[in-house]
Amino acid sequence: MNRISWNQYYMAQSHLLALRSTCTRLEVGATIVRDKRIIAGGYNGSIAGGVHCIDEGCYVIDNHCVRTIHAEMNALLQCAKFGAPTDGAEIYVTHFPCLQCCKAIIQAGIKCVYYAMDYKNHPYALELFEQAGVKVEHVPLQEEILDRNIQEKFQFVTNLLERISKTDDSCDIEELYGAAEKLFIGKK
Repeated sequence: MNRISWNQYYMAQSHLLALRSTCTRLEVGATIVRDKRIIAGGYNGSIAGGVHCIDEGCYVIDNHCVRTIHAEMNALLQCAKFGAPTDGAEIYVTHFPCLQCCKAIIQAGIKCVYYAMDYKNHPYALELFEQAGVKVEHVPLQEEILDRNIQEKFQFVTNLLERISKTDDSCDIEELYGAAEKLFIGKK
């Protein structure tokens, strides 16, 4: 069995954290790592004990939800709260950090930002990262690593589709095969 790479391991952790998000506009997770150890994690949500977007909707001002603390900030604040140094650490984020989070990441001394998905990548954020000597790398999550049985599931579905095609010629079997391939393999 092949082991998961460090980048995929930490990125998977960030995606799991994103599942805790309470903002309905975007689910984001962030994992801070130092010396191959996870020192903090965060997701976008409201202040502790506060009203959540999932309960009362987003509080949007100038096209931003002001109720939400971003995942990166929550992870950085967790480090501050518990005294975990961030200087020289790395951060794994499900989405490219916004400009404000970019500045906080730089000020925290984080030296490497790994992100899975592009999201309004601000050119000034990229400029600031470069100016500060922060490495930025796109690391898409390889979702199939989270499900060790994905090939068996795909084979099961294609076998079912094959049986259906032999008994029912009224459905568009090629369309169903395409949908199964997209679902299990990610092809478009």
